[in-house]
Amino acid sequence: MTVARLTDSERVSLLVELPEWQLREDGLAIVRTFRFADFSEAWAFMNRVALYAEKADHHPEWFNVYNRVEVTLTTHDADGLSTRDAAMARAMEGFL
Repeated sequence: MTVARLTDSERVSLLVELPEWQLREDGLAIVRTFRFADFSEAWAFMNRVALYAEKADHHPEWFNVYNRVEVTLTTHDADGLSTRDAAMARAMEGFL
């Protein structure tokens, strides 16, 4: 399924809406580091996101060490950011 890449103005709007997220240097992804009280909280967050990701059929690139979860969102089919990444970022914020 082909997914359209976000326009420049849509990317700007997304970053205004989600100020904790940063545009990756190449402009093709957004990134965020989540910090939790401990590993259990970080893992619980990742489990919630994983269930959402399976239903949405859109999976984050992420890395976990103890209480930290580093996330990168991009859509390979769009060769950059898409509405799927925006929805995933919003969902992640809602899981906090």
